[in-house]
Amino acid sequence: MELDRRTFSSALLASGVALSVPQARAVTPAVPRADNVVLVHGLFADGSSWLDVIPHLQARGLTVTSVQNPLTSLPEAAAACTSVLDRQTGPTVLVGHSFSGMIVSEAGIHPNVSALVYVAARAPDAGEDYTALAARYPKPPASAGIVFDGDEGRLSEAAFLHDFAPDLPPAKARALYAAQWPFRRTLTSEKTGNAAWRSKQSFYAVSTRDRVIDPELQRFMAKRMNATTIELASSHVSLLSHPQEIARLIIQATGRS
Repeated sequence: MELDRRTFSSALLASGVALSVPQARAVTPAVPRADNVVLVHGLFADGSSWLDVIPHLQARGLTVTSVQNPLTSLPEAAAACTSVLDRQTGPTVLVGHSFSGMIVSEAGIHPNVSALVYVAARAPDAGEDYTALAARYPKPPASAGIVFDGDEGRLSEAAFLHDFAPDLPPAKARALYAAQWPFRRTLTSEKTGNAAWRSKQSFYAVSTRDRVIDPELQRFMAKRMNATTIELASSHVSLLSHPQEIARLIIQATGRS
């Protein structure tokens, strides 16, 4: 059965009220009740990028783990995620932000994973060239701010503040910039061997003011995977600027809403 794709505004999300949808809508299949959540960060960040979301999840009694993604190669990143999934007992919701949507798609076939959540994330199909897919949409401004020191890539401070996290308080954005983890140059050209969203119930949070991944590309990926979808008037870092809404979506994916 196809999932009911529902779009919410951030204001309505905050109040828990959904936008109206056609009367003859399909019923969203119930997801397995999960007690665990595994969070994966993307480029220009580390595991601390989930700190504003984690307390909301823990308050609902969920066991939460934030993976420290090595950002070296896709197989190594997927292995780091898989090792955390191996430690979970029972159904687990796997959540990826930004580039780590590829990790979620790759590692999400793990038998412990009950549902997937993509937060302004890449979601290519198995073997698909994400760079070619993204080239069909306007080039995001943040891409011009990536700088390399040999094989290591980072986002410049100006791009971090103006394109990556423009809706955060400047002091907080600068602190996050200081904690960003470098990525290996070849990482962004690798392809996934799996597309877990083809077999697992999926959820997607679109950032409508994103300057890292084009919002229309996010909408395309969310629609293609038949994801239960929300839209937030947010920059790329909705997990930091709209943590309650992101937590609510994750909680929905655990079957607790």
